[in-house]
Amino acid sequence: MEPIKAFSSTVVTIPIENIDTDQIIPARYLKTTNKQGLGEQLFYDWRYDGEGKPNPDFVLNQPDAKNAHILLAGNNFGCGSSREHAPWALQGYGFQAVISTYFADIFKGNALKNGLLPIQVDAETHRQLLSLAQEDPDFQISVDLEKQAITLPDGRAVKFPIDGFARQCLLQGVDQLGYLVAMDEKINAYENSHAGRVVTTTVNAN
Repeated sequence: MEPIKAFSSTVVTIPIENIDTDQIIPARYLKTTNKQGLGEQLFYDWRYDGEGKPNPDFVLNQPDAKNAHILLAGNNFGCGSSREHAPWALQGYGFQAVISTYFADIFKGNALKNGLLPIQVDAETHRQLLSLAQEDPDFQISVDLEKQAITLPDGRAVKFPIDGFARQCLLQGVDQLGYLVAMDEKINAYENSHAGRVVTTTVNAN
């Protein structure tokens, strides 16, 4: 995982509500356990026609979309079945963050564990972002995970919530296992300092 700290990017907008994980990455692509190439299957049924040719009207097939690292989505993004392939596909395309007014809990958990930042904003901020996208498709947003804030083109900073442990892992660029491995020296030092400790257990017969 790459650390996420602060970055600025243009935005891809898909303001559809209730985008589920099967739309993000169809179930027929879940057989693989390899992340490589999943970016090509992202939003496959919207992105390609029945012959597998790119749909020129879909936003991800627009020339500037590939340079965007932020997806602005509708409410309740990532609902439906649980699959890590959804954040994998989003990352494979190049997204580092997704902005919505609400994320399905399982998707949000999978995203945080895999290095994709889900940014939840209030409805008014979301409407402003959609308006900005209509006025200027090339507008940029700045994301600062350390400050837990996004900065809009007018300079307004908007705070977003994130679990403290997940935030620390993203800042360090490690998953949960990587965090524990990084603590190996401290764990060994603690164990060595308590090597002679005897643990007793008292059982209450009552």
